[in-house]
Amino acid sequence: MENVIDTLWNEYQSTHFLFTQRLSHDFPFAIVTAHNPRGSRLSPSQNRLLDRQLQSKIQQYNRPYRALIGAAPDLSHMEKSWAIFIDKEQAIELGREFNQHAIYYVNQGLLSLIACLDIIKPEVDMGIFNHRLRLVSEWPEIGSYTG
Repeated sequence: MENVIDTLWNEYQSTHFLFTQRLSHDFPFAIVTAHNPRGSRLSPSQNRLLDRQLQSKIQQYNRPYRALIGAAPDLSHMEKSWAIFIDKEQAIELGREFNQHAIYYVNQGLLSLIACLDIIKPEVDMGIFNHRLRLVSEWPEIGSYTG
C-alpha cells in the first residue's frame, strides 16, 4: 500500500490546474476535489454525485469559490475540483471529510500540497501557482478519461 501512496503523492506534485478565468491571489485559497476518494477510481456518475455533495458543503462556508479541473500535465487524468477561499485548517478538514489523500493550498501565489488522511507526508512547496495554471475557453470532457 505504501508504494501506491508514494506513487499517488508523486503524481499529485505534477498536477496542473485548468480554469476558465483567472483567480485573484490576493487572498489564500484551497483546491479540493471529491473525486476518487482514497485514490480509488470511481465511475463518472459516482464522481459527479460526490462533486455535488462537495459543492453543497462549500456553499455553507459562505465564501467565494470557483470550479476548476486538476489534471495530469498530459491531461490523461482529470478531476473536477474547487478553489475555495477558506483557511488551511478548514481545507484540510474538508479534504478529510471527502476522503482525499491531499489538498492544495495557495498562499501569496505559492502552491503547496498538504496531506489530509492517514498518510504521513510533509507539506510540499510546489512553487509559483501561476506556473501550473492553464486558462481554457471551455472545460474538457472528464468523464471519458481512462487514467
